Amino acid sequence: MIFKYLLCAVIGYLLGSISSGILVSRKAGHNLRQEGSHNTGASNALRVMGLKGGALTFLGDFAKSALSVALGLLIAGQYGGMIAGLAAILGHNWPVFFGFQGGKGIACSSAVLLVLFPWHGLFAGACCILVICLCSYISVGSLTMLTVFFLLMAITQPFWPYAVWALVMLALGVYRHRSNLERLRNGTENKIGQKAK
Repeated sequence: MIFKYLLCAVIGYLLGSISSGILVSRKAGHNLRQEGSHNTGASNALRVMGLKGGALTFLGDFAKSALSVALGLLIAGQYGGMIAGLAAILGHNWPVFFGFQGGKGIACSSAVLLVLFPWHGLFAGACCILVICLCSYISVGSLTMLTVFFLLMAITQPFWPYAVWALVMLALGVYRHRSNLERLRNGTENKIGQKAK
């Protein structure tokens, strides 16, 4: 079974390392790693390329993570899906194919949550959308989603491994958003649709 878990991790990481943002931006004549916030995720794609580029990037990141989880489930059940999903997020954040410079893992995380725990994921996603509508900060909504999901898992599932797994995703999200949190504290964070400063 350990071999199956390792296989899930490798598959998830390699799929996660396929950077939708870089591929979409190249076709559009942009380089996300040199424009906007220099991030390759959907938020920066939205700022640099507009709604179409942002949506395509989000869908690509969502799809690769959903596929990772599906393959993990097929290979090693629930734990396999969890491992593959987490590995996909790591691959997205630090992609081996693109110099380990990736995104922040939110689109990937949303796919992992929805595929593995749909009701928890839907509630957390709804909270994310509500917060973004209220404050227009994608970063705040993203971290709200991960925080709400962790709390739901801690309440409804055994702490090990489920809540710990959710906590790791939250920790990754906070770490990747540390610059956003600093800008929020300074009042310089970009709102949705606003060009990166």
